[in-house]
Amino acid sequence: MFRKRGPKMTDDQHKPSTDRTDTAAKTVTEDGLDIPDTEADNMAEDAETAFPGMDGLDEGMLGQVQEMMAKLERADELEKENADLRGRLARLATDFDSYRRRTQEDVNAAQGQGVSKAAEALMPVYDDMDRAVTMGAADPAKLIPGMQAVQGKILGVFAGLGLEATGKEGEAFDPQWHEALQVVPGDEDDVIVQVYQLGFRMGDRLVRPARVVVSKKG
Repeated sequence: MFRKRGPKMTDDQHKPSTDRTDTAAKTVTEDGLDIPDTEADNMAEDAETAFPGMDGLDEGMLGQVQEMMAKLERADELEKENADLRGRLARLATDFDSYRRRTQEDVNAAQGQGVSKAAEALMPVYDDMDRAVTMGAADPAKLIPGMQAVQGKILGVFAGLGLEATGKEGEAFDPQWHEALQVVPGDEDDVIVQVYQLGFRMGDRLVRPARVVVSKKG
C-alpha cells in the first residue's frame, strides 16, 4: 500500500522564524532591570490595588504621594503627643486646685489665729476701760485719768502688733502719711498744729492716714 504524503515543506518553512525568540518577552525598567512582562503586569496591578490611580504617576508625583504619607504618619504621632499633653495638663490642673484649696485653708487658719491674738491683746484694755467707767460713775474726776491710761495701753497693744502712730502735733506734714483737712496761718510751713484723727502705719505701708490741720506762713 502506498501512504499519502503530506504537502511538501518549502525552504522558508524549514528556516527558523525571525519574528520570535526562544525566550519570553521582557520589560526593561528605568534602572536597567529586566522584568518579564507578566511580572510587570502583576506589579502594576498590585500598585493599582493599593493606590488606585497610581499607574499613571511619574517619579515626581510618586514622591509627593510618599511625602503626603509621611506627613499623615507624623500627624498621627502629633495627635498622640497632643493627647498625652492634655492628660498631663489635666493632672496639673487637679494638683493646682488641691494646692490652692490647701493654701486657702492655711490662710484662713492664719487669719483666725491673728484675730484671736489681737482680741486677746485687747481684752486687758477692755478690763481697764470697764474699771475706769465704774470709778468715773462714783467720782467723775477720776474718769479722765482712767481713760488716758486706757488710751496709752491701746497704743501699746498697737505697737505690739507692729503699728506705729503718726500725725502728732508739732510733727512735719508728710502727704504720704497725713491728710490735711485745713491750712491755717502759722510761724512755719507744713507743720501739724492740730490732730483730728491719729494715723497708723506698719513699716512702709499706710494703714490709716492722720487727719490734721497744717500751718502755713502768711
